[in-house]
Amino acid sequence: MAHPPAATGEYEIVNDATLELLARTSVSLARAGVDIVAPSDMMDGRVAAIRKALDEAGLTNTPILSYAAKFASGFYGPFREAADSTPQFGDRRSYQMDPGNLREALREIELDIEEGADIIMVKPALPYLDVIAAARERFDVPLAAYQVSGEYAMIEAAARNGWIDRDRVMIESLLAIRRAGASIILTYHAKDAARLLA
Repeated sequence: MAHPPAATGEYEIVNDATLELLARTSVSLARAGVDIVAPSDMMDGRVAAIRKALDEAGLTNTPILSYAAKFASGFYGPFREAADSTPQFGDRRSYQMDPGNLREALREIELDIEEGADIIMVKPALPYLDVIAAARERFDVPLAAYQVSGEYAMIEAAARNGWIDRDRVMIESLLAIRRAGASIILTYHAKDAARLLA
């Protein structure tokens, strides 16, 4: 993303130094046996740096799943609370995407593909079905979508209150993501969906 470093008080996001750490970590993970490296950081040039490091380490067959269109979203709340990862200062809008900007999302996806991403991902999923559909129309690579904690929590909370049929709405939400064009769906409902679809 073409943003200047984001300074908040005495803190600053340092892009280039981050790339070096991402590349080293990716090589370490691949050597340890991960099937896919999936950077979620949104730093400029991360896919190229990781691809170069993996290739130089002889790990040319390790694919990269890029969080190519990761939006600054309110739907991450339940995960951040559970993982105690709510920002302690500022927010992540300086390096995550503007929810209103589809064209920027497509540019970022294109850049990540050019840098060597094997799989691209849109996150969150349901609020960004149009982004998934536009990416599917434009790019011929595997397309993932991440149904995040807030999307999951809304279904679960509504079901607990008796407002919806949980299983029916869960499957309907996943079908919507698939219909929009995702070939891979990351979801907290994975085990339950697999049971229902078996």
